[in-house]
Amino acid sequence: MPELPEVETVKESLKNKVLHKKIVGIHIYYDKIVATPISFFTKNCMNKEIVDIKRRGKWLLFDLGDFYLLSHLRMEGKYFIRGEEEAILKHEHVCFVFSDHSTLRYLDTRKFGRMYLIEKNNIEKVKPLKDLGKEPFDESLTVLYLKDKLKEKHVPIKTSLLNQHIIAGIGNIYVDEILFLSGIHPLRPSMEINEKELLKILENTKIVLEKAIGLGGTTIRTYTSSEGVHGKFQNELFIHGKDKEKCVHCGNPIHKIVVGGRGTYICDICQK
Repeated sequence: MPELPEVETVKESLKNKVLHKKIVGIHIYYDKIVATPISFFTKNCMNKEIVDIKRRGKWLLFDLGDFYLLSHLRMEGKYFIRGEEEAILKHEHVCFVFSDHSTLRYLDTRKFGRMYLIEKNNIEKVKPLKDLGKEPFDESLTVLYLKDKLKEKHVPIKTSLLNQHIIAGIGNIYVDEILFLSGIHPLRPSMEINEKELLKILENTKIVLEKAIGLGGTTIRTYTSSEGVHGKFQNELFIHGKDKEKCVHCGNPIHKIVVGGRGTYICDICQK
């Protein structure tokens, strides 16, 4: 599943291709992708210009003036630019036609992705964004904020860091990297993580995500960004996906466990 760096990469890629284009047609081939009533969605997207594209957590926000079109890629969602004359492919479920006869197409083999159309003044008041936690680069994401959120949580720290209501945008791959660099075992109860360790988590979160964004995210088996852009951060991973390989810090074999149903990679020496 694309995480914050991958969604950021898609956002920047699309900004280079669709900004200031005017939507003059919308074709929806699989209704469940659009969570907003179809008639409302199509009516209020028509004849709108894409003013900007933003990101909130793992959501893309297409700025249409009075509305935001929200898009979550889920497991395998991708966007492609195609000519209007090109045939619709099997898994292209939503097609936006622009006035210049190009199209923006949403392709999703698993059909898990979702789109919403929400008025701008309501964007933080209604789901899906109203319950999102702080952005990893938000100055208000502090040790005290995390301490307060985790003080009564008995669940593993990895589970808490994956909780989008606490921090928005971080997923499985990057949590493994963050906890490894912080020297924290992913099964440690959240409420037991001290302030010094929380500071390490916050510092390493920024380091890992900044590097991943700079490298275009991580390309994995089920995910490439828009237009098939391949990220390079998978070449920089210290621990995720390294089962039975030697730890770069101590040489101990890395092994895989399951935390909250998610495959998790750890070094028992570096993450006691």
